[in-house]
This record gives sequence, structure tokens and C-alpha cells, in this order.
Amino acid sequence: MVERRKMISVPQAVAKVMECVPALSPEAVPVERLFGRILAEDLFADTDIPPFDRSAYDGYAVSARDTETASLERPAEFEVVERIAAGQVGAKAIGRFQAARIMTGAPLPAGCDAVVMREWTSEQVRDGKRFMILKRSVRAGENVSLRGEEAGQGALLVRKGVSIDPGIAAVAASMGHVEVRVGRRPIVGVMATGSELAEPGEALRPGLVRNSNAAMLSAQIERAGGVCRYYGRVPDDLDRLLDTYRDMLAECDLLLSTGGVSVGDFDLMPQLFRALGAELLFDKVAMRPGSVTTAARLHGKLLLGLSGNPSACYVGFELFARPAIRAMQLAVAPFPPIVEGELLADYPKPNPFTRFVRARTAFRDGRIGAIPAGFDKSSAVASLAEANCLIVLPGGSRGYRKGDRVQLLLSDERDGAEWPWESR
Repeated sequence: MVERRKMISVPQAVAKVMECVPALSPEAVPVERLFGRILAEDLFADTDIPPFDRSAYDGYAVSARDTETASLERPAEFEVVERIAAGQVGAKAIGRFQAARIMTGAPLPAGCDAVVMREWTSEQVRDGKRFMILKRSVRAGENVSLRGEEAGQGALLVRKGVSIDPGIAAVAASMGHVEVRVGRRPIVGVMATGSELAEPGEALRPGLVRNSNAAMLSAQIERAGGVCRYYGRVPDDLDRLLDTYRDMLAECDLLLSTGGVSVGDFDLMPQLFRALGAELLFDKVAMRPGSVTTAARLHGKLLLGLSGNPSACYVGFELFARPAIRAMQLAVAPFPPIVEGELLADYPKPNPFTRFVRARTAFRDGRIGAIPAGFDKSSAVASLAEANCLIVLPGGSRGYRKGDRVQLLLSDERDGAEWPWESR
């Protein structure tokens, strides 16, 4: 007798998954290895930025009031009494109609409030003294980076929960951090089920297909910031599945399996979840592909049973596993962003449920759009090589036409939305 499954919406399924996601304890990481990690602490300015008034250009530090009458007809003349390199501090105060030769980033010496760019000047040497000739005036503060103009001491620079890009890494280093606390990368166990699977290095006997899902999931896990631990291909044998799953439970933060979640005679994942005593969250979602995606919870850990069909497995991961992995690392916006774009080719297939179409983004006249990526069945593999987004097509339609406005779920972006769905 086939069990009846209760279908729920995609937003409902996503919400159930996210309610079961534990936040992992943060860890300290060297500032040189921060890229892609999730910031676990706010970053504050430990000093004014910049910490002193400094020259924005190579030139001459002067008092702006001494330049007020400088013009083409009446050039002003300044005696150059000092040279200040970046990293040095001037040794003397600069007097009236005197100047200091100054390099970019060097502190302004006492008595100066402006910098004259070198290309605005000429130099003369008389009686062993060097003079700077200026034919225009400058304002106080001109060509100067003022103390604290970026941020004052104690200012919040970066909020926790964001993905660290090169700019944030630079901010952390500029604040003197040797290490920064970030969300720990979760260990994600992956098990591929099915007696029909051959691993990539094995010869294909009649009736077998190569296991592409394990490599795909490993890459998706890494893109989401997790660490994949692959437990191999397991045949359709309940005892062997149980043994492998128990090992995964002991060693991993999140468990993913691919295959065995449908209603065939050898689809054993529902039996496995029952045998483990797991709490079933859902086993049918109103979506294509991947409607049989299954989720459960056991010992505070999330168990996700993804479809064995490659494209359905890919979609199930992006919708459910990816935000879970990001949230475990303390991301405040764990979901892939959804933007509005233009459908760049007809998609005539009817949609009884929400459909997620593998697609490639493109730009037309400065606007984003997407083209469905080739052969569109849940078993497709080749079309995944072209996909960098999912076109979200609401159910209840008889297809869509080129030029229609659609929602695009962007797979390649690190930071996304706090909650991208309109309702639960």
C-alpha cells in the first residue's frame, strides 16, 4: 500500500527546515583567511579613521591663508623647509609663506591646513634655498584626508552575519585584528543511495548510471561555505543505509542523502527515517522538480532526503540545504537573492506547482533576464553546466512567453535575503 503524503508549499517547507537549524559556535580565523566566511562579531573602529590629518596627494603642505592672493599674475612664493615621507612625522612647525614637501599619506605638519598638488607648482633654487611657486589659491582642508572623516573611534564599521569579502577583510586588518571570529563551517555528510549507481571511475554495466550527484553536492556545499564529508554510494539495503546514517549522525552537523525518497519498491529513505525514530518535517513539496524532497529531524540535527534525479537534487539543495548551511554559520541573510527579470525564451510547459527552471542569466539593454538552460527534465545533467540561476514560475499557469517578467533565484551570490518568499 502506497503511503499518502501531505503536500506543503515551498515557503512552508523552507520555514520548517530553518526552524530546525542550529547555530554553530563561532571560531577565530586568521585575518588572511577570512574570505567567504560569515562574520560572527561586529567590527568597530578602534581609532579615528584616518587617525590623523594626512595628505591625499604628493605635493606641498601649506597654510591656506598664505595662498589667498596667489594667481597667474601674482604667483605666491613659499620656502620649502622640510620633506615629509609617508610614515614620518614633521620635525618642525611650518611658518608663514613656508611649505613642506609632503608625500601621499604623510601627516600634515603643524602650521598647515591644506596641500598643494605638485603638478600645480614649479620650483626654484636661490642662494641654496628651495622655493615653491604657486599660481592659484587653495582652501583649508583641500587635498587633505581629515582625521575621523571616514569614521570616528568606536563607530560600527561592519555588522555581524555578513559574508566577508575582500573589502571587509581589509577593514578587519586596518583595525589591527590578527584573528576574527567567524561562524564555524558545518560538516555536511553526503550519502548517495541506489544500487543503480556507478562511481565516476567505474565502468558502466547495463542498467547503471554514473553517480553525478555526490560531486555536484560537494561543490554546492563548498559554495555555501560548508565542508563536505562523503560517505559513499550505498545500495538499496536498509541495514547498510542505517549503518551509514548512524555514522553520519555521529560525525556531521547536517545530513544529506540523494535518492530513495520516491514511492518505488526500493525507495527506502522513508523507512530509514522511521527506523531511526526521526521526526518527519515533510515528505512532499508543491514544486517541480523535486516534489518528493523529504526533511526530518533527529537529535537536534537536520536530515534532508534529496531526489536522486540530478536536476531535482540540485534544486532541492538550493532551496533547503543552502540556506540551512549559511544559517548554521550565523548568516543574517542566508537565502539566495531573488530578483525580477525578463524571460528571454518561451517556456510553454504547464505548471501545476511552482516550477524552478535551471537557467543562465543574461543582460539586455542593461536589464537582467534569463534563458532556460537546455533540456528540462528532473533527470537532466548536461543542462546544469549552463545554470547559474533558477527561474521561479508560479503554479497554475499554462506556460510563459518570452518577455514575461519572472522571478530569478540567483545561485552564485553569497549574501542574499533574510526571507525571500512572499508568504509562508
